[in-house]
Amino acid sequence: MVEPLAPEQVYRACSGEGFDFEATSELEPLDLLYGHDRARDALNFGTAIRSDGFNLYVLGDPGHGRHELVAQFLEARARKEASPGDWAYRYNFDEPSRPFHLALPAGLGRQLHTDLGQLVDELKTAIPALFESEEYQNRLQEMNQAMGDRQRDAIEAIRREAREQDILLVSTPNGFTFAPVDDKADGDSMMSPEAFRALPREDRERIEGTVDILQRKLTQAIRQMPLLARELRHQVDALNAEMLQTAIGAPLAELEERYREQAGVLAHLQACREAMLSHVNVFLAESPEVSPEAVFSRFQINLLVDNSDCTGAPVIYQDLPSHQHLVGRTEHHVHNGTLVTDFSLIRAGALHRANGGYLLIDVRGVLTQPGAWETLKRVLRAGEIRTESLEQAYGLISTVSLEPEPIPLDVKVVLLGERLFYYLLCEHDPEFLELFKVQADLEDELARDPANQALYARMIGTLARNAGLLPLGRDGVAAVIERASRLADDQRKLTARQRELRDLLLEAQHWASESGASVIGREHVEQAVTQQLWRASRLRERSHEMIHRGTVMIDTAGSVVGQVNGLSVLTLGDFAFGQPSRITATARPGGGQLVDIEREARMGGRIHSKAVLIIGRYLANRYAPDVPLSLSASLVFEQSYGGVEGDSASVAEICALVSAIARVGLDQSFAVTGSVNQRGEVQAVGGVNEKIEGFFDVCRARGEVSGHAVLLPASNVEHLMLKGEVREAVADGRFRIYPIRHVDEALTLLTGTDGAELERLVAERLALFAAAVKAARADDDSDQEYSQEDDEHER
Repeated sequence: MVEPLAPEQVYRACSGEGFDFEATSELEPLDLLYGHDRARDALNFGTAIRSDGFNLYVLGDPGHGRHELVAQFLEARARKEASPGDWAYRYNFDEPSRPFHLALPAGLGRQLHTDLGQLVDELKTAIPALFESEEYQNRLQEMNQAMGDRQRDAIEAIRREAREQDILLVSTPNGFTFAPVDDKADGDSMMSPEAFRALPREDRERIEGTVDILQRKLTQAIRQMPLLARELRHQVDALNAEMLQTAIGAPLAELEERYREQAGVLAHLQACREAMLSHVNVFLAESPEVSPEAVFSRFQINLLVDNSDCTGAPVIYQDLPSHQHLVGRTEHHVHNGTLVTDFSLIRAGALHRANGGYLLIDVRGVLTQPGAWETLKRVLRAGEIRTESLEQAYGLISTVSLEPEPIPLDVKVVLLGERLFYYLLCEHDPEFLELFKVQADLEDELARDPANQALYARMIGTLARNAGLLPLGRDGVAAVIERASRLADDQRKLTARQRELRDLLLEAQHWASESGASVIGREHVEQAVTQQLWRASRLRERSHEMIHRGTVMIDTAGSVVGQVNGLSVLTLGDFAFGQPSRITATARPGGGQLVDIEREARMGGRIHSKAVLIIGRYLANRYAPDVPLSLSASLVFEQSYGGVEGDSASVAEICALVSAIARVGLDQSFAVTGSVNQRGEVQAVGGVNEKIEGFFDVCRARGEVSGHAVLLPASNVEHLMLKGEVREAVADGRFRIYPIRHVDEALTLLTGTDGAELERLVAERLALFAAAVKAARADDDSDQEYSQEDDEHER
């Protein structure tokens, strides 16, 4: 006979007597990776090895609080590592669309940004003052005067030569002209045209020849004027450069000395010097196309990443890992109705900020952002960060844009995600394991033993302390441990999902504060659990109400042939509850068919269909091992409209079929759960706590708790952590729970008939089915022969 479970078997309490503390405030903090030894070793290995491709994927349920666990580990490790340097972009004077990157020691980027700003401010004042100085104006005037003297001297030399030939050089509005001297006058007057025509022919020809020679000399002298003007400009440019060098030499020399060990900075300062010397006219307001502000704006750097305040290596969590948030972006602004950009509008991405440290990314986020996953892989393969838009990366645009010099990458990427995503990526992305070689698999459950319970108490205290909560008393810790076993669905395990524990502590803190308590006790934890269930139980109550009112037909009393109460679990969000389901079976003579109505209606899942096939083979092997099974049977979940999946109703379905075959009633005050194999051995199923409590609640609503019972697999006993009302009913003997190991034990309990008698009844009924099938076949053969004789007679 199968004995019902004792009260201590349906719940493993934690008395707290073994705890050596009164409140968790007395306990030392505990590393929250406690119990995750495999994951800790993987994290230690993955963060220590520097070879390419050894990035990490942390596998775990969202309830683990993966981000908090891993971030805490990485931050502790990062504090012991060196801080990475700063990163900036500087103007490329030769090719502005390709800015240069600038690597600087940590903190030097901010200092350089300040120094360059002060340099620009100083030059904005010094350069205009220099070109307005008396020294500059005097030297410029001397140059202009000297050049004017040279131009006048060239003209005067021709004028003297002409006078010696009795020719005058006369200035006119249109230039210069030559004319002969009138000898009859005072000697400085021009000869009139009439007088010139009156001269002898030989004199006229001599004068004209002399004028031609002088004209050629004058033309040559005038042609020298632009050369002299160009020479003057060169002299002025040299003067401007000399003066400008005087203004910028000292400030630049000071910066060059300060940054003498930074080759990139020296190259930038030299480029700035050359840019100013090549744009002297800009500072003289002689260049309308370029302003001094435009020139000075190129001197400053775009400080992309400033690690001056960083202690150790950076640990960056990117909650929205889009393409731009990973590799950065180039912003634009509107100028004269046109979108323009420059190196100063380059913005850092998460990879820039995490460079030299660690980057945490949620794998679901990076897979759902367009192009982000391919971008991440491309960056890790190349070992450099290339800031470009998705359109640029995929060649979807042809407009001119910035192409910043790629920044070398040294980062450890840690993906956080469910196990399903890990195995899907392994299966469908051949590059995944090349880039993420280290898996850190978090534990779902921890062993519940005295040593672990003491450590678990420290973990609970650490969670409360980190959240700024009241300390927990000894009984409060015991209540949390009991709840942790229930969340693990195992008396020998404790849940490792810290988020659920943290939420429980936060709610218990609320109730403790409401009652004015100084510590969180058992009553506060239990009240928090009760309130959690109450808030989520509306649909459960409506479902059970439909059973109580008879809308959903469930019998909890009497005996019915071919009908049994199966137990199912409904999961809605993070809340699951159990309720009974009526399973019925029919049996008649046939050719060994077992019809699964759920499958035929396409409402049964594959696991349930497999279970029905196993049931068919079990029945044939058990009750008709040597002869054909002459049976046509059917199985169905009554009033099931949402589909059926799983094999946990296998025991109940066998009982219903055997009952229908033997015409022996099944006790409706029992409910059954359990899977079965081809040998009839009962196998463990999930959700046993919810299933038992669901049946108990239905019976209690009908006022029929006494005499009711649940049959469950014996291997599920250690998973029981039932609520208080069920435990009280078990202790009072009003509600029983039977552990079964074989389907025969379930049949005995449900039918009240011993196994031998039940087997005899089944055998007799199957023999009748066989005879009926044989007789039907004989009739079919006779009808066929008669039909053939009629056909021959007609022919």
